Amino acid sequence: MYWGTYEMIIVKSAEEIEIMRESCRIAAQALKIAGESVAPGITTAYINKVVHDYIISQKATPSFLNYSGFPASACVSVNEEVIHGIPSATRVLKEGDIVSVDVGAFFNGFHSDNAATFAVGRICEEVARLLATTKRCLQCGIDMAVVGGYVGDISHAVQLNAESAGFSVVKEYVGHGVGRNLHEEPPVPNCGELRQGAQLVAGMTLAVEPMINMGKSYVKMQKNGWGVVTRDSSFSAHFEHTILITDLGPQVLTRV
Repeated sequence: MYWGTYEMIIVKSAEEIEIMRESCRIAAQALKIAGESVAPGITTAYINKVVHDYIISQKATPSFLNYSGFPASACVSVNEEVIHGIPSATRVLKEGDIVSVDVGAFFNGFHSDNAATFAVGRICEEVARLLATTKRCLQCGIDMAVVGGYVGDISHAVQLNAESAGFSVVKEYVGHGVGRNLHEEPPVPNCGELRQGAQLVAGMTLAVEPMINMGKSYVKMQKNGWGVVTRDSSFSAHFEHTILITDLGPQVLTRV
């Protein structure tokens, strides 16, 4: 998640993109394994462990571990936690919870970034609708990521789909470029206007990541300085892909 200008957008070479494909494969598979581990009775620390162990097994490094002091390999955020949840051996998942897992891998000099929100056992219909809507927001945003378009086109699509479904968009935290650095230009907000922001060109790699709340859009920081929660304690969902802008349309690099 990142705010910034877009004066230093980095376009990747063909060789760099191939390395990023492998980095993204590792992150995507780690997220898949994390999702398969989600069940009532497990701890968020266990999710972190399976993510960490898989990334290391692939001769990569977890992008988030020690990033600006973050103490884990995955962000694991439960229910009203929007992002940056710190895994804990005492946080036990229960039936009806939702858990967002955010994972990045650093491989041969390049980062990747992806996230998904998983149901813990059976969840109520409205929470299931939140997850489905957020996932749809991500796809609608990706569909707008075309050469000659603008970051604002992505942002507008996410906001339109979320708000038309009766949900709200987190405004304080945004998507971002990704590559040699975990967070690069340009910022990719989840709300905005068409034809605003950086223009999209082939070779850009972006992390698009809607964060959608059931209640109001307002969020606050937890006392630990990392976790971000909804102010009204409503559930929040988070889905993310790293994508590549190409002349033939957007490519999702973190799809398993």
